[in-house]
Amino acid sequence: MLEHGGNLRTAAQRFGQHDWLDLSTGINPQWYPAPLIAGNAWHRLPEPSAELAQAAADFYGAPLMLPVAGTQAAIQALPRLRAPSRVTVSAPSYAEHAHHWQQHGHTLAQIAYADLEQAVAHSDVMVICNPNNPTGAVVPAATLLRWAGQLAARGGWLVVDEAFGDTAPEHSVAAHSQQPGLIVLRSIGKFFGLAGIRLGFVAAAPELLEALASLLGPWTVSGPAQQIALDALRDSAWQQRTRDDLHRSGARLQQLLVRHGIASNGTALFQWWPETQPEAFWQHMAERGIWVRLFTHAARGIRLGLPPDETGWQRLETALTLWTHKDSV
Repeated sequence: MLEHGGNLRTAAQRFGQHDWLDLSTGINPQWYPAPLIAGNAWHRLPEPSAELAQAAADFYGAPLMLPVAGTQAAIQALPRLRAPSRVTVSAPSYAEHAHHWQQHGHTLAQIAYADLEQAVAHSDVMVICNPNNPTGAVVPAATLLRWAGQLAARGGWLVVDEAFGDTAPEHSVAAHSQQPGLIVLRSIGKFFGLAGIRLGFVAAAPELLEALASLLGPWTVSGPAQQIALDALRDSAWQQRTRDDLHRSGARLQQLLVRHGIASNGTALFQWWPETQPEAFWQHMAERGIWVRLFTHAARGIRLGLPPDETGWQRLETALTLWTHKDSV
């Protein structure tokens, strides 16, 4: 199993019990306030909800969407819907994509963002996180649509993971997802801060969504998750306030890092940089009860999510100050 952020049990086992400040994910720390759940949601088997699918289509601007048990479910299933293919995954990127395409007989190449244009002609499937996790890199929507057309012309797919796209909707290609071969993944977990309900959506042409639904089987999304998400997706006032707040917080995080000599990139939900001493930085923070995301391979560096409150911001600033001045002590 691949390693991910949010693993505070691992933090406690290695560094002891702290009042941990978890900055290891890009999840909004100010999550959507879940409504009271109707009692029958816990009792009945969950049926497919046309209301939920429509609410998602309205929020994401897509013609048609399939609810799934987190985009992870789709990431694991999509490689099973194709015969062995030449698959290009953008790198560095969310590691689960390459991991699962590699497990099902496909020929995998991991290609840097700068070289993706040249890879289109030699690929049957391309998988791109946009914005990228963990670096925040963005491919313009017009470029993605051009690549999607080239791939579809020979029966190929472009899979665009927009899990971090809710704060930058101008980059989304979800509105075009009914065109052949374009598959868009969206997540409730990041922007809404509801990672625990395990819900995501797939936008694609109807026949592909039917094949995916058949493969995933019945009861993929729990009744309580459906009720919570329906409220969240329809609450436009909360969405606008939250988008504004996240942009302010994201800018604040980037400026805080600049003050400590760190030039970072990212989104409104996280910042990443190619740290020259990533293991040492990770350990420095962990020893102070701050859990950050360490990348040791392709994206060698550090990713920080947003602190949840002013106390968290002050703890982060203190730890960064100590790191900056460590050599002078």
